[in-house]
Amino acid sequence: MKSLVKTIYYTEPTDDVVQSAHQDFQLPDDFCWLRTKPAERCWSLMVRSSAKAFAYLYTYGYRQTRIIGLEKLRPYQKQGYFVYGNHTQPINDVFMPFLVGQARHFYALAAPANWGIPVIGPLLSFGGALPVGNSLHQTAQLLKAIQKVVQHQGHVFIYPEAHVWPAYTEIRPFPDTSFRFPVKTQSPAFCMTTTYQKPRFGKKPRLTVFIDGPFIPAENQSAKKQQVWLHDQIQAAMNQRARCSSYESIKYVQERR
Repeated sequence: MKSLVKTIYYTEPTDDVVQSAHQDFQLPDDFCWLRTKPAERCWSLMVRSSAKAFAYLYTYGYRQTRIIGLEKLRPYQKQGYFVYGNHTQPINDVFMPFLVGQARHFYALAAPANWGIPVIGPLLSFGGALPVGNSLHQTAQLLKAIQKVVQHQGHVFIYPEAHVWPAYTEIRPFPDTSFRFPVKTQSPAFCMTTTYQKPRFGKKPRLTVFIDGPFIPAENQSAKKQQVWLHDQIQAAMNQRARCSSYESIKYVQERR
């Protein structure tokens, strides 16, 4: 695999290699999880439409992205579902899901630190972003919000690796925690794997994104077994797709303690 020899060092695969100035931002106790008032719905429509327009230009134009497997989602457009992806694109991972699912039904889990970003932060909720809770109370509120959006055909995107590792070509280990959502709501789950290929021009790699699924666990199993089964199936599918990467623009090197 050819490398452009830009190197990032890490100690554990759970490290946050991209630091944010708002890393310690805390959600207020009265945070509003869903924007449902008439005026809020209008703002939401404008934000989502603008995000989708930008996604076309950035994803298909600037990043030369090819998305394979969109037809697997079409039979499920009129119901709620979950999509799990590897987190390797700081910008494209934000906007590309507007092209994968239906923009008006798009939702995504995101770190609370994003709400501390000036100007952009307050708009995130209007675009469908749902913050991961900082407390048990907020986690319970998040689960209620997810159940509500799934009931209204919401398409929820989750990056279980949590932290973005730019242009990383493998799949980092991730817990089965977030897989309780499709089990709790009895919704189908899919995975979305971004891979990297040699660019035709310039230095930025081309992106090929694979959609796989649906993954639906057997209902006669316990909730925990369904959750673990989903985790294992999706992680295996993502690992298999990651082998399609053939180009490294950033090399990751683990430092020993």
